[in-house]
Amino acid sequence: MTKTDQKQHVVIIGAGFAGVQVARGLGAAGVRATLLEQQNYHLFQPLLYQVATAALSPADIAEPVRRMLRRFASIEVLLGEVTGIDVALRRVALADGNSISYGILVLAAGATHAYFGHDEWAEFAPSLKSIADARRVRSRLLLSFEHAEMSDDQAERKRLMTFAVIGGGPSGVELAGAIAELARYTLAKDFHRIDAKSTTVLLLEAGPRILPAFPEELARYAQRKLESLGVTVRENCAVKDISQVSVMAGNDTLPIGVAIWAAGVEASSVAKMLGVATDKSGRVKVNGDLSVPGLPDVYALGDVALVLDTAGKPLPGLAQVAKQEGYYLGRSLVRKILDGAATPDFEFHNRGNAAIVGRQCAIFDFGRWRLKGMFAWLLWALVHIYLLADFQHRLLVAVQWLWQYATYDRGARLIVEPMRRARCDRAPGGK
Repeated sequence: MTKTDQKQHVVIIGAGFAGVQVARGLGAAGVRATLLEQQNYHLFQPLLYQVATAALSPADIAEPVRRMLRRFASIEVLLGEVTGIDVALRRVALADGNSISYGILVLAAGATHAYFGHDEWAEFAPSLKSIADARRVRSRLLLSFEHAEMSDDQAERKRLMTFAVIGGGPSGVELAGAIAELARYTLAKDFHRIDAKSTTVLLLEAGPRILPAFPEELARYAQRKLESLGVTVRENCAVKDISQVSVMAGNDTLPIGVAIWAAGVEASSVAKMLGVATDKSGRVKVNGDLSVPGLPDVYALGDVALVLDTAGKPLPGLAQVAKQEGYYLGRSLVRKILDGAATPDFEFHNRGNAAIVGRQCAIFDFGRWRLKGMFAWLLWALVHIYLLADFQHRLLVAVQWLWQYATYDRGARLIVEPMRRARCDRAPGGK
């Protein structure tokens, strides 16, 4: 039995960190809620780059939403794409023509990639926001090595074995380091005609330094470690154009085999359906209790919300921020619905900002104190294993990381995109 009626029915859009946390809070109190999501799984996005670089398989970082919420009888999970929100009638329209009425609406639809007005670049430089994105990047990386193995043209080989990561934030840094390690430690043992250790990885950052959200001391340490892996870091290097075979960065045109976009994100387009003002990233500005100004019983959190900290600065789009907001809003709505009680404004507690640079190397910024190197790497691994959805995934990921650490091998090297036609001048069986 649920403890709410139709007027208090909560509809949650999005099953990311924030949306799932809200649903859990409501479900634990028996409050009726419907969770809408386009996919049937919750995705652990911080480890998507490991799927893209063959360290993990998609199933290692995805968990069926119904399984996560099945113990909560008051929570209904529905697959559907939201196409409109009528805040006057309190209805959410779906792509299949159906609609759902709500008493309280929670918008937690997440974010997508932003190409700053150059959406045509998406074809040549995919981002990492979904499993499909990660599989596409992995296929293109591995195909580039395969094409290089078949080519007798040294210039073409060099181009195919040059990879550009655009954006020097944590995602770009982690991705660049992982590609360099994939080439140096794993693929170098698999190919015989090419030297995978000679792979060039470019990390292109438009600003004056990589990892601008971290203290400069940690950012410079991370840059030195990346360079020791063979990554070329280019700062003050804004990208002006991207094609299938090159990137124009600064005043240079760089031949590349694969480009990957890690330079920016914007809120889900669902945020605009509320009809309220948004910032340049598409985020909805919210009150201290995460409610949307001017819209009764509408809340936004996670990557679609512009939430300010106690110093008046926007909170970053991190998993820990979304989880804390979800936990807060779940409890807040329970008190409002069952007791009619108000709650204090949301307050974020920083658990530390981290980035992994490579094997045995990471950085952690806790504000008052900082950590780098091997101990930061171990802490990063423990935190991410803990945050995975259930014990099964924690165990599988831990075993795979231990195996990779001991053997330098990566087992998820599957190419799922069609083999594009490659020029190969070498005759069959030739030397």
